[in-house]
Amino acid sequence: MPQAQAKFGGIRSDAVKAKTGKTWKEWLKILDAENAKQMPHKQIAQLLYDKYHVSAWWAQAVTVGYEQARGLRAVHQQADGFSANASKTFNAPLSKLYAACADENARAKWIGKKKYTINKATPNKSLRIGWGKDNATRVDFNLYANGALKSRIQLQHERLADADEVATMKTYWKGALEKLAKLIES
Repeated sequence: MPQAQAKFGGIRSDAVKAKTGKTWKEWLKILDAENAKQMPHKQIAQLLYDKYHVSAWWAQAVTVGYEQARGLRAVHQQADGFSANASKTFNAPLSKLYAACADENARAKWIGKKKYTINKATPNKSLRIGWGKDNATRVDFNLYANGALKSRIQLQHERLADADEVATMKTYWKGALEKLAKLIES
């Protein structure tokens, strides 16, 4: 793969270079020399921030990319488990999207009658849901207006057990968002 196309942590090498001044190849060499394979995530990120003056966000991104490149972290793995993401844009205003997410009866039409608890809701902005038995996993819904008549949802299902559960939930959420589209775009 050409160096500009190398991708770790979901970020291409040319994008990393544009924001940090170094390519993935350079960061991997630097962090190997710092013995980062033996460090916990927090320590690597702090090293990047303190010694290499990488912004906090990019220090995290480079750390995740390094951990993935060196086999210390699987794709979709976070500190508290694995994470599945999904998003969709709708031909419906934000208020209609939020209503379909916040209203229990509407939500059941596209999510189904799963075990979940709404832990926090901010009108026309977001919902945080505890999911499954004892709310073992969490789903964050973030909602955005794309003009007056369009809206978008981005969701992240966190604390999943492994990559297989990520694949299962990605498929589940893709189907659920298709149902949501039929519900709010009709």
